[in-house]
Amino acid sequence: MFRCQVCGSTEARSEVVNEVFLIDGMPVVVEDIPAVVCARCGDATFSRATTERIRRMVHGETRPVRSVRADVFAYA
Repeated sequence: MFRCQVCGSTEARSEVVNEVFLIDGMPVVVEDIPAVVCARCGDATFSRATTERIRRMVHGETRPVRSVRADVFAYA
């Protein structure tokens, strides 16, 4: 049974999400990730298999489908 690690909710839905990961200080976008998303707070959770596939992808097993330019802002 699902229980959100952030807010404790037990309600979730399956979605496809996009996430930004920092790999060696560089942002990497992974699109179309299957996830279980908390219905209350929106936190996305990935299966072990999905997490492992993402890890292999961003560490060089596959080539990016495209590159994007991103602006960086410093809050402080």
